Amino acid sequence: MRPARGPIGLPDRPTPTRLLLALARLDGRAVLLGTLTAVLALSAQALLPLTIGLTVDSVLARDTVALHLHVSMVLGCGLVQAVANVLSDRWAVAASLAAVYGTIGLLNRQTCRLGRQLVHRTSISGVVSLAVGDVPHLGAAMSVIGRGTAGVVASATAAAVLWSLSWYIGFVVLIGTATAASLLVALIRPLHRRQQSLRAYQGELTAHAVDTLAGLRILRGIGGEEGFARRYRASSQRVRRAGVHVSRVEAWFAAFEVLLPGLLLVGAGWLGAHQVATGRMSVGELVAAFGYIAFLAIPLRAVVDAADKVTKGHVAARRLGAFLSLNTSTRPGLPLPGASGRGEVLEEPASGLCIRPGRWTAVVCADAGDAITLAERLGGFVPSEVCYGGVPLRESRPREIRRLILVVDDDSYLFAGPLRRELDPADRAEHDERLLLGAIATADARGIVDGLPQGLDTEIVTPAYEFSGGQLQRLRLARALMADPAVLVLREPTSAVDAHTEARIADRLRTSRPQRSTVVFCTSPLMLDRADHVAFVVDGHVVAEGTHDQLLADRRYRNLVARGGGSP
Repeated sequence: MRPARGPIGLPDRPTPTRLLLALARLDGRAVLLGTLTAVLALSAQALLPLTIGLTVDSVLARDTVALHLHVSMVLGCGLVQAVANVLSDRWAVAASLAAVYGTIGLLNRQTCRLGRQLVHRTSISGVVSLAVGDVPHLGAAMSVIGRGTAGVVASATAAAVLWSLSWYIGFVVLIGTATAASLLVALIRPLHRRQQSLRAYQGELTAHAVDTLAGLRILRGIGGEEGFARRYRASSQRVRRAGVHVSRVEAWFAAFEVLLPGLLLVGAGWLGAHQVATGRMSVGELVAAFGYIAFLAIPLRAVVDAADKVTKGHVAARRLGAFLSLNTSTRPGLPLPGASGRGEVLEEPASGLCIRPGRWTAVVCADAGDAITLAERLGGFVPSEVCYGGVPLRESRPREIRRLILVVDDDSYLFAGPLRRELDPADRAEHDERLLLGAIATADARGIVDGLPQGLDTEIVTPAYEFSGGQLQRLRLARALMADPAVLVLREPTSAVDAHTEARIADRLRTSRPQRSTVVFCTSPLMLDRADHVAFVVDGHVVAEGTHDQLLADRRYRNLVARGGGSP
């Protein structure tokens, strides 16, 4: 199957209709060929009642030549229909897969573009809900374009042939078909609204499930399982009620699919029999007319199915468009002065925090919230006045910021796959494994690696439950050291390890990054004692600076460090 070429060209304003059109253009060849082959298949099927009627008249007239010709036409129509149906399904699947994988690519690019801003703008579970629940609907919408178009063409063809056989019957069928179309159009709008509500409730339910699973250990510790279970049950009932409302409209769709063609078949069949009895139609023409009336159920079902899937796709495109419209802060893209790798001063004017190159700076915050806020600002994840080498981060290129400044905390994720690739995603140690082994040694993670069945080649299963909290911290630190950023910001990197391990990490970390800046937010005396410079932050402002020993003269600092409080 031919893969889609290149990324989707997004419109300036990704409205649902424009997104669907962009997905259709992603593999326009598959959509076009799928439509043409679907039209050919249903057109060949539409000719079958006429050729069968001609065959019946040939038998009654005892015309052997005409009989052979008409039987050959029946066989030809059947063969064309079979081949065209296979090709139509093939191209429909190609269009569907192109839309699915193209949309997943959009989600991945937008997620990477937002970076850590993602958690401030939307929920991770909402993105999961988009990928799992909405993306398949977009693929299904692309797959029915051909069938829906073919249904309209085949319906017009059948009506024209019926009109040529008997304008009276053709007129009745035309009125009946128009009535059916009007009823279906009237049902599309409420179906659209109810499906949109259902998808919103399903997203909330997914969010509750993800949040519950992610915090299950904490919930058990504080006895909060029952509260979360009540929330989940309430969300589940909302989804159930919304699903019932959607099903009611869909049930009317299904009823009209069967009822309207059946009524047309009975009514037009009675009219046809009356015209045969009065000599105004031949038996073969009656068979053809009867066959066309029965045939109309097929294109009508195709149109209804296309309307249903396109409506669901429109709802999914609306949710996707809302996510794609989340923009990061506007930045003209000024280059940072340290893009070449040379360290520069990182300043946070609002707090007075200054990070100088080549120095290990520890930051002690009286309020845990200040540590989180300052780390987010230093990383350029939230709007602030932070400057690197005199250039505001809000005006700099995000890619350069991510390359120069790395923020690591306990929310940093370990992805599934070989541990080697996870610790060194940029393959910096491809030609010299000593770089990776050195980073592992600095993070005191060699024992973790040696204890794995296949060492660095061991496959990690998300979400890495095989590692303890302290082991995850050390692996995250090793990965951060392998990235070798100009500024490494660590938030409580050793809060889950024992004192001996913490001391080894502190000693090795102090000498592992010469000419680089390292910022550690912590309250651990073992880490603070080895820092080159310590800044004490109270109420969001630096109130004291110096070495750990010098700051111990401050009673507030001394009490905070002694009790080990305030850790994020």
